[in-house]
Amino acid sequence: MKRILLSLALGAATLAAPAQAQEPIRIGVIQTLSGPAAVLGQQARDGLQLAVRQLGGKMGGRDVQVIVVDDELKPDVAVQRVQALIDRDRVDFVVGPIFSNILQAIHAPVVNSPRAFLISANAGPSSYAGRGCHENFFVTSYQNDQVHEVLGAYAQRRGMQKVFLLTPNYQAGRDAMAGFKRHFRGQIVDEVYTPLGHLDFSAELARIGASGADALFTFMPGGMGVNLVRQYGQAGLTQRVPFLSAFTVDESTLPAQQDAALGMLAGMTWAPNMDNPQNRKFVADYEAAFGSVPGSYAMQAYDAAMLINSAVVATGGNLTDRAAVRTALRKADFTSLRGRFRFANNHYPIQDFYTVRAAKRPDGKFQTEIVERIFENYTDVYAAQCPMRW
Repeated sequence: MKRILLSLALGAATLAAPAQAQEPIRIGVIQTLSGPAAVLGQQARDGLQLAVRQLGGKMGGRDVQVIVVDDELKPDVAVQRVQALIDRDRVDFVVGPIFSNILQAIHAPVVNSPRAFLISANAGPSSYAGRGCHENFFVTSYQNDQVHEVLGAYAQRRGMQKVFLLTPNYQAGRDAMAGFKRHFRGQIVDEVYTPLGHLDFSAELARIGASGADALFTFMPGGMGVNLVRQYGQAGLTQRVPFLSAFTVDESTLPAQQDAALGMLAGMTWAPNMDNPQNRKFVADYEAAFGSVPGSYAMQAYDAAMLINSAVVATGGNLTDRAAVRTALRKADFTSLRGRFRFANNHYPIQDFYTVRAAKRPDGKFQTEIVERIFENYTDVYAAQCPMRW
């Protein structure tokens, strides 16, 4: 089992925790850290660790321990490891994961535990945004549908008539298709669901080429997205059928996709070139620490750490009063890297959404860059179904 115990101090990523009269705050991080999707979890892990390091390894005057485990993209493994975080490590917060099927597996064990709060720094399935919302579950990313809605709205505004849809067959993939179709009024010429982890798209590309579509919309995170973009160009489709995506062309995949992805449009709440002081510092510090351009996974996990810090500070470091901690989390009294951020009644963010474009920087590194804002102060459509009122 891959389990990493970290006590983060300013300027040091992994040091043994010093003995303290007061127990440290324990944050369990569960991410996908092995296999083709590992780069996503690594970005989330690194973003959170950077935030804790910038806080001097303390929150509310208490030391912080970060315990990292690998879910291996296996729901049964994730349940075992999150249970160990709760029972053995006695964590106060669980942060993660990347994939919605993993979140669905660990949700109940964490939110029903007597101690821990669950903060998703990426996965935001519809199942917990509406009637299934829970007072001990918070999201610092988005509701899954929303980023895909950006591209549906974009396609509709641009007068596209026929779109081909392609996604993995799991909860986030189904949310992606629902999100795109929410604002697109044209024809869906085909809707294809592949196995999770699918890497050979030759059959799907043949169908796209023959479909007569005005554009492709796809959600293919991690290694799936790397292969799809490369094969899309090799099949000669890049100029014929515009490529619209979410979580397919981003800072986690661009180092491998490189020029094959240039100019491709995506949707997101943020990009590395977002112009505010906290984000400029974050990007510079992340690149200095890890040697790569941060993506949304890192940004959202960084914000998750700052959200936790805001709650710890607001409660004077006393986490025994869960109602007080919950109230402090709901206030979200921190400066988000993306600027506007507050929670809706379902504990999913209210925020702005943009189209972003894959670009090559003067230093040769690749990143996404903001093109235009599509939604402003946008609340997900499921929040009205959530019975929580506060």
